[in-house]
Amino acid sequence: MIRFKQYLFKILKNLKFLPKPLFLKIRYTAYIGKDIDFENPLDFNQKITWYKLYYHPPILTLLADKYAVRSYVENKIGKEYLNELYGYYNQINQIDFDSLPNQFIIKAAHGSHKTILVTDKSNLDISKTKKTLQKWLKYNHYKKVGFEWAYKNIKPGIVIEKYLKEGDQRFPIDYKFNCFDGKVKFIQVAKEENGVRRGRYYDQNLIQQEYLRKNHIGFNFEIEKPILFEKMKEIAEILADRFPFVRVDLYLVDQKIIFGEMTFYPGDAKYDFVPDQYNKILGDYFKLPSLNGQKEITIYE
Repeated sequence: MIRFKQYLFKILKNLKFLPKPLFLKIRYTAYIGKDIDFENPLDFNQKITWYKLYYHPPILTLLADKYAVRSYVENKIGKEYLNELYGYYNQINQIDFDSLPNQFIIKAAHGSHKTILVTDKSNLDISKTKKTLQKWLKYNHYKKVGFEWAYKNIKPGIVIEKYLKEGDQRFPIDYKFNCFDGKVKFIQVAKEENGVRRGRYYDQNLIQQEYLRKNHIGFNFEIEKPILFEKMKEIAEILADRFPFVRVDLYLVDQKIIFGEMTFYPGDAKYDFVPDQYNKILGDYFKLPSLNGQKEITIYE
């Protein structure tokens, strides 16, 4: 019966005209294979889904915007932690590719997983790139994905920044600090292995844990604790402030800490943890604010 229900929900999971609570319930069951009770969510992804539906302080729009968040970071910890910005654009014809260095990274300010890594500009098909970026500007992450509210009101834009390189890897190690009420509780570390980006999970002291995301493969080597690890954790907690949950991503390149992004809905709540008990263990860190009869929470306190 459970498998049939999950199969049925997979058919229905893109019917976004449905009332949002029903749609998100269907989407959760389609991907996770479990029911969700919005009155009493327990697992981590259940609470992320609740977060999407009910937690809507306007500041989330600023923090999810990959350009606008720079002002928040500068104010909280200083501009020295920001990656070098080459430009921000609302129109593609504003981009002067000739003036850009040989290596850079292009990102959509208003979405996720929209990145172009340019390691040699001479090999870049500029015409094709412009068409891709034009499509990005028409893309609405909130509507296209799972109603991740923080992206709903972000003005579409293109960010071009310095290419961060670490050794012979295409991407530097990404330290993803999962913060609850301003405190780091667990960390995901993402690193390339044989050209594939993989990750593992650690506690707040960077001790490796046994759990993984379902259907994800972890890397097979040890991670040394960086000399600046405690400083990175301190910075993550300052940026996380008092939010019930936010993930703060940081890089460490040539012993320099560089801000990556902040996200409130890791994996769009589509990927459970294994072993299964960790869904509840990690969910227990997440103390949801009370609605107190409200339809949504719009105040950041």
